[in-house]
Amino acid sequence: MGPALELPTARQVAEAMLYGGVEAHTAPGCPRGCLLVQSALAAGPESEAVRRDLAERREAGVAALRKRFEQAQAEGDLPPTADPDCLARYVHTVGQGLAVQAAGGASREDMHRVADQALSTWPSD
Repeated sequence: MGPALELPTARQVAEAMLYGGVEAHTAPGCPRGCLLVQSALAAGPESEAVRRDLAERREAGVAALRKRFEQAQAEGDLPPTADPDCLARYVHTVGQGLAVQAAGGASREDMHRVADQALSTWPSD
């Protein structure tokens, strides 16, 4: 996530998050998906502290993305009508969904199509 946040435009950040996630979640020789997303899906009551920790980590990712999108808006890279918080949650949620799809065996091509669709809604003036 760190290198993506340093890209020059908000759209490039979103592209890096989504397409980079697809590549990371489907890298040959690595487990498919994302432990940060998937491990919380199957946690029982005895794992509440772990579930809470994972939720805080995911929320920190949303916060970092929101801050970057707020910066982009202040610089005129995002239109004034864009909602940086909603946009950050949207990109993060699609990314998490892609991680779940990867774990289920979805192809890179199919996940790239989903990322394309998500980015087709990118805010513009």
